[in-house]
Amino acid sequence: MSESRVFPIQARARSHPSKRASVPGPVYLAGYEVYCHLWGEQKALIEGDCRGGFGVGELMGFLYAKGFPREEWRKRFDEAITGLDIE
Repeated sequence: MSESRVFPIQARARSHPSKRASVPGPVYLAGYEVYCHLWGEQKALIEGDCRGGFGVGELMGFLYAKGFPREEWRKRFDEAITGLDIE
């Protein structure tokens, strides 16, 4: 997979409000690693356009959790999204 690939997320692009937002491949794939650990593999999230990608809060939670040991990922993901108040 190319380092330059981007993946969609469920938000609007800063550059143009009618365009969907995206994140660099390495960022998205780091989040996807945590997603797979928590809920199992979902190839459509990386091969297709499953539900428009991750939500912003969801991706934040995955990336936060990834900074901790794998056995803590569930707890840390829950910790990150509890009380999250974003659009």
